[in-house]
Amino acid sequence: MKASSSSDSSPRYLVAGEKGLVVEFGAAIDPETNGRVQGLYRSLGRDQIPGVVEIVPTFRSLLVSYDPLVIGFDELVSRIQAVRTRPLEETLAKSVVMIPTVYGGEFGPDIDFVARHNHISVEEVIRLHTSVDYLVYMIGFTPGFPYLGGLPSAIVTPRLQVPRTRVAAGSVGIAGEQTGVYAVESPGGWQLIGRTPLRLYDPTREKNPVLLEPGDSVRFERIDEGRFREMEDGLTADY
Repeated sequence: MKASSSSDSSPRYLVAGEKGLVVEFGAAIDPETNGRVQGLYRSLGRDQIPGVVEIVPTFRSLLVSYDPLVIGFDELVSRIQAVRTRPLEETLAKSVVMIPTVYGGEFGPDIDFVARHNHISVEEVIRLHTSVDYLVYMIGFTPGFPYLGGLPSAIVTPRLQVPRTRVAAGSVGIAGEQTGVYAVESPGGWQLIGRTPLRLYDPTREKNPVLLEPGDSVRFERIDEGRFREMEDGLTADY
């Protein structure tokens, strides 16, 4: 396995099986590192190197899947390095995506625990959770699930010790220093504090089946149960 220097200017190129290459931009999970990942992701999408099948961005690396009958590992590394010698695609300024959320009760059964764990009130949990813009670092786990960075330190909370076998789509949770939204119904171990009526993943939407993309910014907006029901009954189709 060949690897370049792990310095800021030179990512490491790692073998990932017979058909995969990982471009790793260091060990830190932060906006700067993720911005470099996203820049290379968009630039490779623009260049469309022959033999590349899929490119998946993560917190601090890119997984490049390729056809070894079309392009070899060393040649692919050289092509990626050539792309990096040119200016990478910059993140376009985007408006903040608002995620209306009803907190607590049946929608957020773990919000009391989050408050007790951090020695604050439930109202303070909600205030803090809705007070910042979050960066979408990556989409993963299930289709459309956004891993969001920027959670206020005052509401950092560990995962559940025993994951739930069923978490409703739209559930908003906290796990460690991250917050996220379950885009589809699935098992899960995040602390649930609320739920949004937005469909973050909807395969019937032709234009944007996945609502959020890596690099997006989102902010949670508190709504009441009545508004949630209204949106659930029809307005979510507009998103």
